[in-house]
Amino acid sequence: MSATDERLTYMANQIAANFAVMGVEKAALATADHIATFWDPRMKQRIMLALHVDAPAGSPLNEIARRAVERLIELGAPLPQVQATTFGGVDEPGLSDAG
Repeated sequence: MSATDERLTYMANQIAANFAVMGVEKAALATADHIATFWDPRMKQRIMLALHVDAPAGSPLNEIARRAVERLIELGAPLPQVQATTFGGVDEPGLSDAG
């Protein structure tokens, strides 16, 4: 595994750890969504290839990250999974960070 692959694995594992409180299935979808949305296409290709290359020896990806990458390989990007901020409607107080 190259240094680039190690870095991408680290990043995927960190993203997965941030979503872990959602439970494994939801966290895997949120991680897949994040990778699909924010990672450069070359990064996505590398992490998918790294999963296949390392699979026989055991992937260095944690369970959530592994499931997320498997999801991307098999089914592509999921629908958006998380919304960073929920905004209120017109004249609806208190649901956003803007007041």
